[in-house]
Amino acid sequence: MSTPAKHPRRNAENFVDRWITQLDQGLRVSLAPAPPADRPSPGADRPETGLAPSERKHAAGLMRINHTGEVCAQALYAGQAVAARLPKVRAEMEQAAREEIDHLRWCAERLEALHSQPSRLNPVWYAGSFAIGAAAGLAGDRWSLGFVETTERQVEAHLDSHLESLPEDDQRSRAVVGQMKEDEARHAELAAQSGAAKLPAPVQGAMAVTAGLMKWIAYRV
Repeated sequence: MSTPAKHPRRNAENFVDRWITQLDQGLRVSLAPAPPADRPSPGADRPETGLAPSERKHAAGLMRINHTGEVCAQALYAGQAVAARLPKVRAEMEQAAREEIDHLRWCAERLEALHSQPSRLNPVWYAGSFAIGAAAGLAGDRWSLGFVETTERQVEAHLDSHLESLPEDDQRSRAVVGQMKEDEARHAELAAQSGAAKLPAPVQGAMAVTAGLMKWIAYRV
């Protein structure tokens, strides 16, 4: 029985097509207004209370961090989807990226309501995160999933710290961050159940340091 012929040229074309698609997605995510969300904002039914100027500035800084984090999440998932070897893993990455679009939109809406704007460095954050995601994907699907799990666990922890830091009266931002925290925990668990490898401690530490630097800059710029 003959083995089906392979088509390296077709595979290469498909690979290039995925890169072009993800580049287009990156430009739209980092430069254009956030795409529409599938779910309404969790804070939509909460009252919009008056905040002191210092409280509003602090809340905006935190939500800008979260918005930048979602831009990075889009890039990480996109890079991993391009490099993923198994169609199932690629589909999971693409689905997770679509779910993160909700977070991106919610954060953009809160920034606008707080009279602020996203980080001006978002294209830089996207490019760097895409490269990291692609590198993780090239290392193999188990390592790629391990990277997702570790990233989502770290994001869950920083969202928890934001819930402690946000002004008590900013119920809309608090509702958004609370729902994001639940979603990130679910994404981390899905990655673990899909066979994620445990990343070495030095890699996890480097990821935490990089994320800390991004948060410090995004809060201000």
